[in-house]
Amino acid sequence: MPIAMDNHWLPFTNNRLFHKEPQIFARAKGVRYWTPEDQEILDGSSGLFCSAAGHGRPEIAEAVHKQLMELDYTPHFQRAAPISFELARRLSELLPDGIDRVFFGSSGSEAVDSAMKICLAYHRARGEAQRTRFVSRAWGYHGVNLGGTSLAGMVGNRRDFSGVTCDVVHMRHTWNEEQRFTRGQPEDGAHLADDLEDLCKTYGGETIAAVFVEPIAGSIGTIVPPQGYLQRLRKIADKYGILLVFDEVITGFGRTGAAFASQEFGVTPDVITMAKALTNGTIPMSAVAVKTEIQKAVIASVTGDRPELMHGYTYSAHPVACAAALASLDIYRDEKLFERGKAMSDTFLDGVFGLRNLPQVYDLRGHGMMAGIQLTPGKAPGEKGSIVQRLLFKDGLHVKATGDALIFAPALVSEESDLDQMIDSLRRVLGRSDL
Repeated sequence: MPIAMDNHWLPFTNNRLFHKEPQIFARAKGVRYWTPEDQEILDGSSGLFCSAAGHGRPEIAEAVHKQLMELDYTPHFQRAAPISFELARRLSELLPDGIDRVFFGSSGSEAVDSAMKICLAYHRARGEAQRTRFVSRAWGYHGVNLGGTSLAGMVGNRRDFSGVTCDVVHMRHTWNEEQRFTRGQPEDGAHLADDLEDLCKTYGGETIAAVFVEPIAGSIGTIVPPQGYLQRLRKIADKYGILLVFDEVITGFGRTGAAFASQEFGVTPDVITMAKALTNGTIPMSAVAVKTEIQKAVIASVTGDRPELMHGYTYSAHPVACAAALASLDIYRDEKLFERGKAMSDTFLDGVFGLRNLPQVYDLRGHGMMAGIQLTPGKAPGEKGSIVQRLLFKDGLHVKATGDALIFAPALVSEESDLDQMIDSLRRVLGRSDL
């Protein structure tokens, strides 16, 4: 039966092009999707970097059904459900030492905006209410709510909404054309962290609340931080009393080889945002995790019965989402998927970097189980990426394209044979010289 598509306004999509060439998934299992016509499509981006344990996990479905029948919803304004406390405890065991207070939302975008408010509340609680400015990076992506749109260093995401953005200044990105085809962390570039110090001198470090960075810039095409860069950011942030926020919406839950990229790179921020693989992509959920002293300072600043943080969502800590998250964490633990991802990384990156000499490849970057494939420029920015992702779909591979970059991030349960098939598909399309 034909699908009536006019009523659904698709996000981040050229709807006119989609209606001409619809790409629709009807079902999924493991690391594969199937179209309504039953064409098999390998999932090369874990959905949108969500489905780390693969699709169709019965353990998650059973946990969700059980929770729906036991307690389908409860508000978390002056009320709570036991399952949310258990999830917060389990996350605290995975997080870096000292980061053990968790605030829940429903999306990565909500997590970022919540983190911004928490940072402002923390400084106000300490008598530094003048800290209202934020710092992020060019090419950075932090969701699409008003705070995240303000932080965005991807100009196209901000261009149409400049009238509602917050006070944000941007550091440079860390990609260096001279270090193309670097596997892992580039050797040079730590000095780019000094942009934060320059901004402190320009605007006054005492006016800056927090600096937001993705440990690996994912949405722009997997830009891995130079050696020493994150450590240098940590040092400068400490010098000026600025909170360091790692946006781990993409990198969290084993994508880099550790539970969180902060652990992989040996740098502990003050705040971590997470979403996506928190529930294996099954139920919308996100979280903001903060150092103990941040929550304690905010709570201590309020007397009487007024809520300490005047912020929250109808679906904060939704019990069904909590059930999906706990089931996902059980899978990650029981199947040792973080360790599996780390062990598979060399095979994965060997395949990616074997594409180096193909005519459509301009740069390759990667760490853990995520890689960026920068395409040779087309006639207009983003045109080549659009063409290539549609050709890959026809060839049986789903890979996310942003502009002229492909973001390749298969599920952590992928077998070597799955990765081989994905690489073969990339080789067929990127090996063409007529694009």
